[in-house]
Amino acid sequence: MDSQIAEDGAQPPVTPAAKASAGHATPAADTAHALPRNPGIALDLDWALGVEANTSAIERRCASLPGRRSVKKDYQAAWLLKAISLIDLTTLAGDDTEARVRRLCAKARQPVRQEILTALGFESLTTGAVCVYHDMIPAAVRALEGTDIPVAAVSTGFPAGLSPFHLRVEEIRESVRAGAKEIDIVISRRHVLSGNWQALYDEMKAFRATCGDAHVKAILATGELGTLRNVARASMICMMAGADFIKTSTGKEGVNATLPVSLVMIRAIRDYYERTGFHVGYKPAGGISKAKDALVYLSLLKEELGNRWLQPDLFRFGASSLLGDIERQLEHHVTGAYSAGYRHPMA
Repeated sequence: MDSQIAEDGAQPPVTPAAKASAGHATPAADTAHALPRNPGIALDLDWALGVEANTSAIERRCASLPGRRSVKKDYQAAWLLKAISLIDLTTLAGDDTEARVRRLCAKARQPVRQEILTALGFESLTTGAVCVYHDMIPAAVRALEGTDIPVAAVSTGFPAGLSPFHLRVEEIRESVRAGAKEIDIVISRRHVLSGNWQALYDEMKAFRATCGDAHVKAILATGELGTLRNVARASMICMMAGADFIKTSTGKEGVNATLPVSLVMIRAIRDYYERTGFHVGYKPAGGISKAKDALVYLSLLKEELGNRWLQPDLFRFGASSLLGDIERQLEHHVTGAYSAGYRHPMA
């Protein structure tokens, strides 16, 4: 059966309890776009520099997650469907073309074959956003016309962030004009490594102001910041300067998203929320390619921040190959058989 789901061994639709467990059909979902943006606060160095990170305790906590937090059957399917809705489907390659971006946008609009969705009790599903380079924004905007899927653009000299400051600011401005609703900026790592926190705050504040109504995700490039303490402090400074999201990586570093880094950033978000009342989103990116990894990240988020952060306005995966593995797991749930990867093409 090439395109039909086998009836033998087919699973019933995902149960309402499983949907609710994964954050579907909850009151939080109804208010997903009602939160005020984080406006930022005045730089508080006493607070930021008082942040520490107990590396051994963080690593012990993260090492226990994969074994303790597993979900099965309908619950797993519901969580994987939730994960799809949180993906920033991404192409950031030097050989990107408008045709590839159009195909990626078609995948964002229909990330799972309709017969699988129907078998799981869903009529429709989309990814959280499509993320591209600046030159590909117009093609993505046209391909997503008529949907609520935003276009995100990487900016500010991505991935190194070493171009002149005025050009980085102008790059944001041009991407917003082209139709990007979200801007993924990269911070200057040297400000963190040299402890120049005022410079990092001023830079992030300028980027946020230039974005205007477009939401800004601050990419920390955590694999290049040296220590978890630096990650925690950089997270806090960027939130103080008005970041809507903090993001682990560009995906181009040697080390990208990891569970210890995620725990540090998520707890910084929790601390910021408890002290200011403002919600800030989180985006792990780079190296998350397996469905089981997505489940671990979602369980960590749920435990540390609660269900409200399991919505697209507060959590995203920066990924592309992750969707293919999730599709294979969902097809297995429905049919009882694993399919070949080519049955779930990306772009």
